[in-house]
Formats: sequence, structure tokens, C-alpha cells
Amino acid sequence: MTAPRTPTTAEELRGAGLRVTAARVALLETVRDGDHLGVEAITAGVRERVGHISLQAVYEALHALTAAGLVRRIEPAGSPARFEGRVGDNHHHIVCRSCGAVADVDCAVGEVPCLTASDTHGFSIDEAEVTYWGLCPDCSGNRTS
Repeated sequence: MTAPRTPTTAEELRGAGLRVTAARVALLETVRDGDHLGVEAITAGVRERVGHISLQAVYEALHALTAAGLVRRIEPAGSPARFEGRVGDNHHHIVCRSCGAVADVDCAVGEVPCLTASDTHGFSIDEAEVTYWGLCPDCSGNRTS
């Protein structure tokens, strides 16, 4: 029995109903290769892969990829938006109060939405977002008493 073939980035874009361009392929691969990247880091990564791309084109592509569910946008309080390729599993994040480092935290319960609201107010809840705050190991070690 053979293992299922992983779709190419271009096939994923087509499957999401998006036009395949070199910039979109490079952007999606940059986000997936990175770790909670901001727009500037994504733009630099795309430029390394395909050459010049405008900041506006990066924003437009990020919007399209986020709307298609191929990229997830997170916005920790007080920080610019960051993007990640881990989608569809409703995981959470931990953010360092000092340096802004972000790491993934799996759901405590393991089921979507992995938290139950005390009152839904009639909403049909399909996702819960939790952000843990603290100090990363590097910043914790740098604290002076």
C-alpha cells in the first residue's frame, strides 16, 4: 500500500479556488517554512524566492490565502499581525511579554472548539482562540532580581 501523495503548493492553491502565481506559491511556502511571521519577514522571504514583489501584492495575497483557509492570521494584543501555515486544528498561542516570541500550544481538550462557552448567546461556535502570556525561556533567564 502506498502512502497518500501530498499535494503540491500549486495544487493546494487551485483546490482553494485561487489562481496559481509564482508570488502566491512563494508566499505560501514562506509562511509555512517560517514561524509566526510578520508581513515584513514574509515579504523578504518571497523576494528571496521570486525577486521583487510589492508590499501591496503581499497584503493582497495574504488576504486571499487567509480567506481560503490556507494561512491563519493571528494578532496578539499590542503586536502587528502574524501569519502561520498551521490551519484547521484550532490550536492556541503563547506570547512572550518581553520579546514578542510566539509559540503554538495545542488544545487542552483536543476537540474543536476545545473550549465550551458558558453562554453562546445563540451563536454557533466553531472556534475558540486563547492566548497565553508570559516570558519565553530566553527572557526569563535575562531577568534580574
